[in-house]
Amino acid sequence: MISITKPVINQIFKKIRKYNNIVIARHVSPDPDAIASQLALRDSILATFPNKKVLAVGVGVARFKDYGTLDKQDYTDIKDALLFTLDVPNMHRVDGIENLKYKEIIRIDHHPDEDIPATINWGDITYSSTCQMVSELIMDSKLVLNKKVAANLFLGMVSDSDRFLLKNTTADTFEIAARLIRESELDFPPLYDKLYIRPFNEIKFQAYIINNLTIIDNAFAYIKINEDILKEYNVDAATVTNMINNFNFVNDYVVWCFVVNDKRNEQIKVSIRSRGPIINTIASKYNGGGHKLAAGCRIKTNEEVDKLLEELKDAAVSYISTEKVSE
Repeated sequence: MISITKPVINQIFKKIRKYNNIVIARHVSPDPDAIASQLALRDSILATFPNKKVLAVGVGVARFKDYGTLDKQDYTDIKDALLFTLDVPNMHRVDGIENLKYKEIIRIDHHPDEDIPATINWGDITYSSTCQMVSELIMDSKLVLNKKVAANLFLGMVSDSDRFLLKNTTADTFEIAARLIRESELDFPPLYDKLYIRPFNEIKFQAYIINNLTIIDNAFAYIKINEDILKEYNVDAATVTNMINNFNFVNDYVVWCFVVNDKRNEQIKVSIRSRGPIINTIASKYNGGGHKLAAGCRIKTNEEVDKLLEELKDAAVSYISTEKVSE
């Protein structure tokens, strides 16, 4: 049986073969799926075409240093590049492409499509992760799959599906994961340490969230975390974002939201999750977006935060009320 994605994969491979300068970017404040897909695609292209210049760009994150090293954003000698945007649906959130002179864009993403003017736009919300899509691209083309590439792709898939627990996990997700393991002879159990081993201060910080989470009407839960709390527990804003999926299986709410004041980047970061109400349309009103049940935003003022929390609460309460009526 021929994959329905095979034509687009062939098109992407032809573009990779054509361009000598390739830049691979992803969204700001990357999660494991974003940075793992980016590094894996770069390393696969370089293993296939050693003479090409291929850069994986953007601001690095210390907690992901074991995934690989990003490239310096030096575009002095790069003209008419092929730009990949991975795991990001809108141009204003693409990290590290300032002053880049690119000729074409290839978008690979499992978020709803927004405004990226891509020559090839492979966007598909049925995939569990961008790493799943990049895995398929590599394994169904002439790109090289080695253990390093497969390891990053596997980590991204596991992370974005929350260990294959989320609704975006399908039979195809497991099939791609199995192919990665089989075709690269990947020893995958040791990889989980990169995702789940963490210092004790983060465990204590999670306890702080548990003890201070506000729950409203058995529908909506939220917490606001300021700079003083981050310093007290010796964690950063990214730690807050990475913990939100730990609160998936609590039956006292259907929408939950973590708000953290990220002073270093002069913004308020908001992570939102849902087990029913659509939240990405709400997040899009506040300089954000994402999936229907997993979204986020970057906000400038506390007044906007309060408006967002009110909208999320109303959506959660309305959803609960509708569910009760339908029973």
